[in-house]
Amino acid sequence: MTPRTCVGRPAGTAGWPVPAALVALSAIPLTAGTLRLIQLAGGPAVMPADERFAGFPTALVVHIVGATLYALVGAFQFVPQFRRRHLDWHRRAGRVLAVAGLLVAGSALWLTLFFAPQPGTGDLLYVLRLVAGSAMVACLILGFVGVRHHDIPAHRAWMIRAYAIGLAAGTQVFTEGFGGALFGTGGVRGDLFKAAGWVINLAVAEWVIHRPRVSARARLVGVPS
Repeated sequence: MTPRTCVGRPAGTAGWPVPAALVALSAIPLTAGTLRLIQLAGGPAVMPADERFAGFPTALVVHIVGATLYALVGAFQFVPQFRRRHLDWHRRAGRVLAVAGLLVAGSALWLTLFFAPQPGTGDLLYVLRLVAGSAMVACLILGFVGVRHHDIPAHRAWMIRAYAIGLAAGTQVFTEGFGGALFGTGGVRGDLFKAAGWVINLAVAEWVIHRPRVSARARLVGVPS
């Protein structure tokens, strides 16, 4: 007999759709960031130039590289079976991701405070970006403190919240797209559509954190292969 989950999937594949979905969610902003780096490095101009980033600004480079590492490697921390079987990898990757997350949040604050705002955005988004960046830093620190004190539930909760904030750019692609199509674009509405990305991600994060957890034994049933 081959162990299978209660929904009929092999036990070894359970949980893998989650990182696949997270990678897919981050694909559009990460692709745009990669194209921007290529353009700044003197490559072909495959997207409109942004005069705010003349030259090769360190803050933007740090933000894009950090976000790529954080989004892609971080997605694999959400597979329980993989974490249990590769605990050393989980710990090493966690240290790298904590640094990458701090670079993402720190560079986001740097870009918000010291670069001209994105055209078409307003004061509301300026404040929201400062709040989101600061909150991500706080979540990462609290997650680190949790694991140092062997409080794994707290560590897990704060790291999930930090990842949700960091991945908001992917969700904002959809909130801005659908929001703009339904209600129009520009001004406060555009800022609110971006805010919706953070709200949705944090709401999902809280659901993941607080949902009832089922033991591995309860999830597995033996059925003929």
